[in-house]
Amino acid sequence: METRIESKQKLANGRQRAAAWLRRNGNSLMFVTALLVILLWEGVTRWGSLPAFILPSPWAVLQRFWSTLGDGTLWRHTSATLLEIVLGLAVGVIAATITGYLLAKSPTLESILSPYLVASQAIPIVAIAPLLVIWFSPGLFSKVLIASLIVFFPVLVNTVVGVRAVPQDLRDLMRSLRASRWQTLRLLEIPAALPVFLGGLRIGATLSVIGAVVGELIGANRGLGFLIGIGRGQYDTALVFVAVFTLVVLALSLYGIVILLERRLLAWQRSARKGTLLDMNG
Repeated sequence: METRIESKQKLANGRQRAAAWLRRNGNSLMFVTALLVILLWEGVTRWGSLPAFILPSPWAVLQRFWSTLGDGTLWRHTSATLLEIVLGLAVGVIAATITGYLLAKSPTLESILSPYLVASQAIPIVAIAPLLVIWFSPGLFSKVLIASLIVFFPVLVNTVVGVRAVPQDLRDLMRSLRASRWQTLRLLEIPAALPVFLGGLRIGATLSVIGAVVGELIGANRGLGFLIGIGRGQYDTALVFVAVFTLVVLALSLYGIVILLERRLLAWQRSARKGTLLDMNG
């Protein structure tokens, strides 16, 4: 028995050391990985004899990036896509949060709306995006609507799960203290549901980028999706790479903002966890 316990303890210590090493060297590891990918890419384009319209070299993509950045093309299209992403994310999160809270508090309402919500997710957003562009014109509104629709469901589910995960004994405590509904929401339900909700927000932040680009690919006169369409039509693959890499940067930036927000809002959890560990060690 002691040998088994010792082996489990060694395995747990090894995992902790590996996790600590990754935290310390994560940035260096990502840099080395990116460098290896670029070198492999350069080698394929140089010795693979591939034409530039199939796979441009990293240097050609970098040159195309500087040219689009210098003439203002990249910024103009990036700002249009970023506006669609931010508005779509905001609308989707607000609608999903309100709807999710109502569903979590009312099982009757959930039983009525759940089949329709689940059925809506069975339809790919790519299938209905052309209809939305036709119905609402290929302007800003249709792109925001598509982005908000793709954000809506994951945030909705996490909101419902987070609100329902609040322990019942804490609800009973708030009720015994004669807390109002607003006080229960502000002091109990929001802090308790926040970790799960922010997990859904991470997913929604990245999906909003997809929604905006899908709308632009269907019909638009500006945006990174529109820029991808131009590059594809002109066989300017380097321009396509520039637009795609810009979208990756936008998605990573939004994801990082959510993580920073999570660290700020959930700082009390880390403090409480450290206090518990100190009490146990003491």
